[in-house]
Formats: sequence, C-alpha cells, structure tokens
Amino acid sequence: MQRIVLVTGASRGIGRAAARALAKTGAHVIAVARTVGGLEELDDEIKKDGGEGATLVPMDLRNFDGLDQLGASIHERWGRLDALFGNAGSLGELSPLTHLAPKMWQEALDVNVTANWRLIRSLDPLLRKSEAGRALFMTSGAARKHTPFWGSYAVTKAALESLVLTYAAECESSNVKANLLSPGPLRTRMRARAMPGEDSNTLEPPEAVTPLIVEMLSPSYAKNGTLTDYRQTGSSTS
Repeated sequence: MQRIVLVTGASRGIGRAAARALAKTGAHVIAVARTVGGLEELDDEIKKDGGEGATLVPMDLRNFDGLDQLGASIHERWGRLDALFGNAGSLGELSPLTHLAPKMWQEALDVNVTANWRLIRSLDPLLRKSEAGRALFMTSGAARKHTPFWGSYAVTKAALESLVLTYAAECESSNVKANLLSPGPLRTRMRARAMPGEDSNTLEPPEAVTPLIVEMLSPSYAKNGTLTDYRQTGSSTS
C-alpha cells in the first residue's frame, strides 16, 4: 500500500529535498508551503524523478482553521496519514529579548510551536489509522544553547521539543512514533539569513540529511520520543 506523507515547508530547503526523497521511495507526498511557485517546481521535480507528482497545498501554517480542514480533507480522500514531517520553521528576529518586536515573537511562536500543535491535533487520528504512523519534527541545537539574540528561535524550538516529546509519550501504546531531528548547519536560506558572513560552500546541502529523514519516517523505524542529531548520526537521546 502506498504511504501517504505530509511535508510542511516543502517549497525549498530541507523540506523540498525531503519531499523529493520520500517521493522516490514511492510515497505520495502532500506538500504544504506558502510559495505556490516553489510547490509547482517541486511537483515538476518529483515527476522528473519518475513519481506521480504531489498533492500541493499552498498554505500559511498560521492559518490554523486551514490546518483543521487539511486533516478533514486527508481523511476524506485517503482515510489515513502514514507520516508527518513537520519541517517548516521561522527564524524570527535576531534581537535582544528586550528589543524583540512583539509581532516577530508571535510569528515564531505561531509557526514553530502552535502550528505544529495544531497539526498534531488535526492529524493524530489519521496517523493512528495507519499501520505504522510516523511523525518527525525539525528542531535545532539553539534550543539548548541559550545564545544571545537568538531568544525567539531558541525559546520556540525548546517548546517544540517539549511538545513533541510529550506527544510521543502519549503515543507509547499506539502504532504512532514521534521523534525530533536536529540537522545542524546546512546550506539553506534560513542559515544564510542567520549567518550572512558564512561561506555556504563549507556546508552540506539539504539533500545530505534526507536519507536519515526517510529512515525516521519509515515503518521500520521503531524509536519513539528521541532527539537525533544529524551530526552524530546513529546516536540519539530521549
């Protein structure tokens, strides 16, 4: 049976690379992102790779009612969801906490935490209808470093980790496994914005982490409630 996989932030970077890699395994990808053009380019790439194309969902993750409707639409069409890759994130504003614009704080909170909670809330019943439901969310070492000026990103990623690990604990007696992945520095637009003086040629491309993403979303992946660091692949901590 073809696996149905939803990827957020699928129009570029890690999300786009992961969507292509998952489609190459034969999965049908539901690609969610704000950028219509980027989604259409992804669809073309999947077809060039020999896939059937993706289901494209142009949506801002802060459209919380839309996330609820997305769950209803997936239920109506497929009756289940086999994997969720919560990849989309917001860097927010690099600023002292005392100077942080409330609007930017709220955006980081909405995208990095609340949207993922709403996705879990909307899609958990569908993941539980899969024979092997898998959920994977992207985090960052910033959540545990407490670096000056990175407050909104660090705080929201720390909250995301608590959210996902709590959800994983609630899935212990089910067929759903929920985990976290910290990719480390990769050649992405968000990284370039955060580190404008960095030579991007010294970084691995997003495609480097996709084999691990595919593995962690596969039915054979039995770990639950772990945080895996790509830079230390093979070791994870709960």
